[in-house]
Amino acid sequence: MSYLNANIPPIYCKIRREYLYDLQKHHGETEDCVVVGIASIPGRAILFHALLTNGAMYWRLPIAAFVQRDSSLDHQDLEDLELWNSFSYYPSVSTFDFLIGQRCKYLGKDKKFIHGEYLFTIDWAHPEPNILDTEHSEIPDQHKCAHILALDNGNFAAQPNNRILWSIPSFTTSTHWPDYKVQTTEWNVEKGGWQLEDTDNMFYNIDEKEKEN
Repeated sequence: MSYLNANIPPIYCKIRREYLYDLQKHHGETEDCVVVGIASIPGRAILFHALLTNGAMYWRLPIAAFVQRDSSLDHQDLEDLELWNSFSYYPSVSTFDFLIGQRCKYLGKDKKFIHGEYLFTIDWAHPEPNILDTEHSEIPDQHKCAHILALDNGNFAAQPNNRILWSIPSFTTSTHWPDYKVQTTEWNVEKGGWQLEDTDNMFYNIDEKEKEN
């Protein structure tokens, strides 16, 4: 697990030029770039690092700064593209093979579905028990991952599991919006109720632990 910065599968796309000028000018223009990594800072949106064709590296831009093509210059608000900030300084980046190239849709704040395709996933954790954990990355009912999506409208998005419905023709045959409850349980198989035999046997017995009075 990385600290602060992490590699991602490279994304060849366009960058909105106004983000290269602190949103002061060049609105509606784009440049070619390749997005090569992220920075994860609690309390801030996921931040992306991009290399420009002139050799410049531009650091820590939000996902709203990037588009797939010039034909879609409609600017979606960052809050419509990414629902949650980073959950810790320790991001993990995974590409789940089963989801590569798969279609999905997420429910936006306007209650409308936005369609796209899976790219990769960012998740978070707390890596060091001797460092005070002040974040939410390991609280079951607070933690979220972020699936990075290439949207049909040309933008990119970072959305959690509970906003996305996947479309995998060979498997996802139901069409209703789920009514599942938030997961709140911390699953632990070593809480008690059993103990090992006190021997050096490799194939030891497991006995029920005597209850204390």
